[in-house]
Amino acid sequence: MCLTKKKLKKNLFLNKLFSEIYLQMIGLVCLVVFLPFKANSSEIIYLSLDSCRQLALENNNALKISKEKVASAQWDKKYAISQYFPKISAMGTYMWNEKDLKLIDFGPIHADLTQLVGTMPDMLKPFVAPMIPGLKNVLGKVEAATVLDIQNMYLGSVSLMQPIFMGGKIVACQQIAQYAEKLALSMSDNEMQDMIYRTDELYWQIVSLEYKKQLSNNYVGMLQKMDTNMQALIGEGISTASDGLAVKVKLNEAEIALLKVENGLNLSKMMLAQMCGLPLEANLQLEDELPAISKNSKESTQSIQKSSKEILVTDQVLQEAFAQRNELKSLLYAEKIFHKKEAVVLADMLPNIGFSANYFVSNPNLENGFQKEFSGMFNVGIVVKVPITDWIGGSFRRQTAKAQTRIKHLEYEDAKDKVELQVKQSSYRVNEADRKLTTCFKNLNNAEENLKYASYGFDEGVISSLNVMEAQTAWVAAQAAYIDAQIEKKLSEIYFDKALGILGK
Repeated sequence: MCLTKKKLKKNLFLNKLFSEIYLQMIGLVCLVVFLPFKANSSEIIYLSLDSCRQLALENNNALKISKEKVASAQWDKKYAISQYFPKISAMGTYMWNEKDLKLIDFGPIHADLTQLVGTMPDMLKPFVAPMIPGLKNVLGKVEAATVLDIQNMYLGSVSLMQPIFMGGKIVACQQIAQYAEKLALSMSDNEMQDMIYRTDELYWQIVSLEYKKQLSNNYVGMLQKMDTNMQALIGEGISTASDGLAVKVKLNEAEIALLKVENGLNLSKMMLAQMCGLPLEANLQLEDELPAISKNSKESTQSIQKSSKEILVTDQVLQEAFAQRNELKSLLYAEKIFHKKEAVVLADMLPNIGFSANYFVSNPNLENGFQKEFSGMFNVGIVVKVPITDWIGGSFRRQTAKAQTRIKHLEYEDAKDKVELQVKQSSYRVNEADRKLTTCFKNLNNAEENLKYASYGFDEGVISSLNVMEAQTAWVAAQAAYIDAQIEKKLSEIYFDKALGILGK
């Protein structure tokens, strides 16, 4: 009995142990299964400038609309080509009529016949009276023959119309469709360049904010270290509480500035994620972001600093810009379209000649006394349409088309002047950004040297904390200005490419 109880307790213990192991194994399996899904939500998405451009172009609705416009213009061009070929059409009609068609009214004839018998002399009536029924019978047959059965009518036709001379309208419409296709392609390309420019601008803005975030972190760390040192000096009676409060004020300002930079960086990354078609909460890591900013400016900016030569805008550069800018292409195509519209208006004033062929089928038979049977025939001919009174109105419409052509030409010349100004301004902007980058680089070196001497003097006790904070503030300002100069140089180069019409090509 005792052995049985011990054995029972042992079995219960083992069952409990196995149950706990089983539950732990289930928990481990669930952890292994669901952990990747949790990790994926915070997975870092690495993006380069090219990948951002590609994603933005693939997910931009305006660009998709412009592509659909290109497709629409291509179908219009095919429709214009189809106007050269003959047009064939078929038609079928069924008609039910309430009454038949009587070709001759026999009512007066019957009345005259009756009146003739009544007025006939009595001596002739015995001879004529026997002939009256036969005569009425003949009249009845003739009347029945002149009644056409049109209660159920069936009509059908097949027609062919081949244009021979339409005043040049078909050719002009085809050329308009070709220019419209090129215009749609040009507008789509312009939309693509605008999208690339906005993407690049946002991309480098995020890079700038990432640098400034790291800079702000370094500045906060410097002030925290100085606050710790200042508290030690106040405890030893070397510095006053006023100096400590001044450091704390600077620290609070730096922390607020860091918070603003972090918020701006997060919002900018959300905007870039939305532009690229990614979730707003996606953890983006850009290729041009540096992991940290060291105190040595040469090392911290070596990966993105590039030397450039001064840009000179020559006549050749301007001519290439005129040939590449989509705005000028669009205006040039629009001018050509309105010029061809003049030809369309002129074509409406000229004679139109076409070849016509038709085949008709009908029931009742129109060829043979409206018999209840199907019968058909065909005909061919030349159709000539000559406008007479439309010349006056057509001349007015042609002058309107010429005025619109001149308007587009003037808009094209005005746009050329603006493009030339834009190219020169963008070249000045690139040159200015390059000189500004060089100047900021020198200022940064000076600020670093000043900070180094100020920190050394503060450690030796010969420089006050106020002077050290001024040196730190100047160093941060120089770092921020140098970051802005680098980003400004990048954006100026992108803007110059856009002004030349070669952005993204």
